[in-house]
Amino acid sequence: MKEGPDIARIAALIGDPARANILTALMSGKALTATELAREAGVTPQTASAHLAKLEDGGLLDIAKQGRHKYIRLANDDVAHTLEALMGLAAKSGHLRNRTGPKDPALRAARVCYNHLAGDMGVHMFDSLISQGLIKGEDDIKLTAKGTRFATGFGIDLAPLTAAKSALCRPCLDWSERRTHLAGSLGRAILSAMEEKGWARRSPDSRAIFFTAKGKTAFAETFPV
Repeated sequence: MKEGPDIARIAALIGDPARANILTALMSGKALTATELAREAGVTPQTASAHLAKLEDGGLLDIAKQGRHKYIRLANDDVAHTLEALMGLAAKSGHLRNRTGPKDPALRAARVCYNHLAGDMGVHMFDSLISQGLIKGEDDIKLTAKGTRFATGFGIDLAPLTAAKSALCRPCLDWSERRTHLAGSLGRAILSAMEEKGWARRSPDSRAIFFTAKGKTAFAETFPV
């Protein structure tokens, strides 16, 4: 057997349709119960329980027990980035599901990618941050001095973000736009700030993010390209 990372095992875990549906549902960033995930996967609770155990054992899920319920979320940002990249590869290769509807355009316009802004508006924001000189780099993205002043003015406390072990800025390949949007703790903080300012709200039953009229105007003014 070849030495090195066992990508076949990870691919097998993600490759099952029911498990893929479970993982995709958790891309909203919310912790969901096993019952909710069984419904998302279209399987019985017993079957979902078996899938969840495999995904947890494979390091893809974090399962926490609270009272009578178990709450499940993706294990970490790396899992979310891998899933988003796979969605991009599937879209680029023409492997698309046939289910379409009103939510599809909304998801392409703006959606949450685990904990940060994705879709057309996410890519637009990334391009603006680059063009304004607030961040720099491609694979190794850095916040500039100008960007630090911007983040502080936007209401973001950078001290706990820079002290944390997780990356401040990370590129994430957008599956619908097939271009980069901003992930990392800064991407998460910017989306949270937008919600706190009343610019945007998350859909309760999908990954879509809806901007208010005020939010669209403020977004365009803050992130010109």
